[in-house]
Amino acid sequence: MATSYGALCSDFYISSRLNVKMDLPEDRQTILDLLDRIRREEPSMERFRRYEDELALESRHRDDGRQKWVALRKTSLRAGVVHPESTEEAAKFHRFLLEVAPFFLSISPLDVDLLEVVYGFDLEAPGNHNQIVHDAFLSGSPLAELIDHEKEAPIDVQPIVAVALTKRCETQAHFEIKTRTSTREIRTKRYRNEPISVYLTVRRYGAMSDMKDAPAVFSQLHEKAEELAQERIVPHVLTPLREAIASARF
Repeated sequence: MATSYGALCSDFYISSRLNVKMDLPEDRQTILDLLDRIRREEPSMERFRRYEDELALESRHRDDGRQKWVALRKTSLRAGVVHPESTEEAAKFHRFLLEVAPFFLSISPLDVDLLEVVYGFDLEAPGNHNQIVHDAFLSGSPLAELIDHEKEAPIDVQPIVAVALTKRCETQAHFEIKTRTSTREIRTKRYRNEPISVYLTVRRYGAMSDMKDAPAVFSQLHEKAEELAQERIVPHVLTPLREAIASARF
C-alpha cells in the first residue's frame, strides 16, 4: 500500500455512494452499457457478479490486496478502491464514475438525495474489541465509571460522533469506530481474527444544480475527508487505537 495510511492499518480503502430518491433503471441493456463503459476505462474490472439486491462489477484481488469495485442497488450507486496507490488515484476513479453513470442511469439533479465519500481503516486486533476501544478512548473519563471493571466486561463500545460542516447542516462529517467481538467470544475467550474498523464519512445532502457538477462536488468532499483524516483521524483515533491494541491483554 503506497499511501501513508498503510503504515497505520492493515487495510485502507476509499468508497463513495450516490443515493437517489427514485429507483434506478433495471433495464438489462442499460446496466450492461454502463458496466462496459466502466470496463473500457478500467480493463481489470472484469468480474460481473450478482449479490442479494445488488449488481457488482469488480476487479480481481491482487496479491497486494488492491481492488476496485462498483455496485448498483435500487436507489444507490456505490464504488470503492481498496489499497489505492494514492488517495488521488482513488478520487480520480470516483470522479470518472460520477461523470459517466448519471448519463447511463438517467439521474436528474433533482433526484439526488446524497453524495458521500468514506475513508475506511481496518486494524487487526485480537481479544475483546470493546475493551480495546474503551481503553483507547474512555479510560479515565466519566463514562468509564459506568462499568465495574472488576466484575463486568464491556460488550458494546462503538463511539459515533457527527458534526455539521456548514451552517445549514447539509454537509456533515461522521466519525465511527466499529467493533466485531461477540458475547460468545467474550464468554469463551476464543476470538476470531476480525479487525476494528474506523470510518470517516463526509456527506452532502440535497439536490444538485447540474449533474455535471457531481465530480466537482465529490472533489470538495474528498478534499475535506483527506484534511479530516490527517488532522483528526490519524492523531486522535488511529494512534491511540494502535497503542491500545499493542498493550491489550487477552
